[in-house]
Amino acid sequence: RKNKHKGCDSMIYTCTLNPSIDYIMSVEEFKSGALNRAQQTFYYPGGKGINVSRVMSRLGVDTAALGFIGGFTGEFVKSFLSEENVRHQFIDSGQNTRVNVKLKSSDETEINGPGPNLTEDHQQSLLEQIGSLNEEDTLVLAGSVPSSLPPNFYNTIADICHKNGTKFVADTSGEALKQLIGHPLFFLKPNHYELGDLFSTTIDSKEKAAQYGRKLVDEGVQHVIISMGGDGAVYVGKKENLFANVPKGTVKNSVGAGDSVVSGFVAALTKGATVKDAFRYGVAAGSATAFNDDLCESQDVDHLLDQITISSIE
Repeated sequence: RKNKHKGCDSMIYTCTLNPSIDYIMSVEEFKSGALNRAQQTFYYPGGKGINVSRVMSRLGVDTAALGFIGGFTGEFVKSFLSEENVRHQFIDSGQNTRVNVKLKSSDETEINGPGPNLTEDHQQSLLEQIGSLNEEDTLVLAGSVPSSLPPNFYNTIADICHKNGTKFVADTSGEALKQLIGHPLFFLKPNHYELGDLFSTTIDSKEKAAQYGRKLVDEGVQHVIISMGGDGAVYVGKKENLFANVPKGTVKNSVGAGDSVVSGFVAALTKGATVKDAFRYGVAAGSATAFNDDLCESQDVDHLLDQITISSIE
C-alpha cells in the first residue's frame, strides 16, 4: 500500500477475473482452409479491468491491477503493464492466461481462448486481497466471470466492499449486472443495450436512458453513465440528469472505449473534479480511445474536451 497517489491516501484497484492477451492479425483477404499471411500483428494485454488500469495510468492516476494470471502468457501481461507503470498484484492461476485472436480482414472474426479453471483456494486468495481494502480505496470490477467461478461471485465482492466502505465500481453485463442491482454501488456504466436488457425494454432516447438510469440510482447506485455510441451519453446521479454529445471523428476502436469512460470519470473524480467535469472527461476519454488504434493518451482526451457540451435533461 505504499507509493500512494501523491497528496491522498486513496488507491484505485482494478480487478479482471479473466484476462487475456489480445492477438490482433490483419489479413488482406482471409481465405478459410488456405494459408493466409498477416501483414500486421499486435499483442496487447486484454481484459476490461486491465484496460481501465492502462488508461488511468496514462491519465496520471495510480492504479494496481488485481485478478488471476498464469504461465508464459501471464508473464507477458505483467511485463507489459510494468512498462506502462501499472502496478499489479495478480494471483497465479498456475495455468496459461488465455489468448484471444482478433482477425481483421474484410470483416472481423474473433476466436476467444478458454478461461482458467479457478479453485476454491484461488477464489479465497482474491477475496482476502479485496477484504484488505478500506474506505479510502476504490475497486473497479470489469468484464466477465469465468465459468469456473460461482455465478454470484460479483455479489460476494460487492458485499465485502460494502462492509469495508470501499467504493465499488462495476462494468459488466447480462446476469452479473442483474445480480448487482440492489447492492450499494459507487458507479455503473451500462451501454444503452445493457440497460435495456436489464429492464426488458429498448432505450432509444436520452430521456428514456435517464428514466431507466434513475431506477438504478433508486436501487442504491451513486453515479450512472449510459453510453449510447454515436448518440452521446447520459449521466444520472442523486441530484441531476445530464446529457453529453460525443465529438466527431472516425471510430477505429470500439473495444476499450467503454473502459476509457470508466477510467476518465473515476480519474477526474479522484483529482477532485465536479461530477459535471468528470462526466465530460469520461466521455472525452471514451471518444479518444474510439478514435485511436489503441487506448487513449492524456493529450488526446484534453484535445476533445472543448467539443463536448453538457446539458440538463428535464
